[in-house]
Amino acid sequence: MLARELITAEMLGQLPGGSGFELVGGRLVRVNPANPHHARLAALISARLLTFVEPRRIGTVMVEAGFTLSRNPDTVRGPDVSFVRAGRADFPPRHGFAQGAPDLAVEVVSPDNTIPQLLAKATEYFGAGAELVWIVDPDGATVRVLGPGIEPVVLGIRDALDGGTTLPGFTLSLAELFATDA
Repeated sequence: MLARELITAEMLGQLPGGSGFELVGGRLVRVNPANPHHARLAALISARLLTFVEPRRIGTVMVEAGFTLSRNPDTVRGPDVSFVRAGRADFPPRHGFAQGAPDLAVEVVSPDNTIPQLLAKATEYFGAGAELVWIVDPDGATVRVLGPGIEPVVLGIRDALDGGTTLPGFTLSLAELFATDA
């Protein structure tokens, strides 16, 4: 395969070790493994979401699942944590990546990415149908809450995340999320 050749979502899914990449405009982008602090935050968020979602049977919570956000050229992103409502047509797919964005995408800032890069990812998620994006910044102990057509909000340690209309009734204290000695 030539380095200049555009890759499709299907080709990405067949690559050995393909989980170490995302696809942006048909080009492979390496995604490094998360450091322990990043991974812990993603695990805490996914655990809290699972605890809320599973008993209510309102959808599926996943970590690092691939979503095909656009085609020709293909873009496949794998948010750190995602939620897809129950009843979505063709979900989960039997093979390959989910088509379209999750209803909620959670991205945790890591040493390999910046807030502007994650804001650009959020735009991609919204372009593919996402309703809500949380950008979690461990260094700043903040979460940016983004949605199409709403003013972005930056929450701090004294605030709580809520699921809005995407996950009505869900809350998560940021003091709890960012507790470093837990």
